[in-house]
Amino acid sequence: MKKLFAVLLVLAMVLSMTACVFSTKPAETIPEKPGDAAPQAKFTVTVVHSDGSEKTFEYETNAPKLGDYLESQGLIASEGADDGMFHTVDGEKADWNVNQSYWAFYLGEEYAMTGIYDTAITDGAVYKLVYTIG
Repeated sequence: MKKLFAVLLVLAMVLSMTACVFSTKPAETIPEKPGDAAPQAKFTVTVVHSDGSEKTFEYETNAPKLGDYLESQGLIASEGADDGMFHTVDGEKADWNVNQSYWAFYLGEEYAMTGIYDTAITDGAVYKLVYTIG
């Protein structure tokens, strides 16, 4: 009886280890590295600076979230803040405490209803970052 129990216990352990190894959980998408598969999304970011000048940036990536990707590319920076906000875009800082300025985030021409760090990158999308006062 003890041998049968031991064999069943070993068999159960082997089956559970095998299930862990062959898990069907999909791999998370991370920003691409040289040599990775072709990008899955092409998108545009238009930056409108405080002087009204505009710059357009085009990207291709398989990264999942817009804010993290743009930060990794150096277009936006959170200035070390942990408030989920970005404060610098294309080298220009907006500071609410100085002149009530901030960077407004748009999806196309619509004001975004999600934060840039929570926005999924969509193929063909046009995002806009506008220096705004008040």
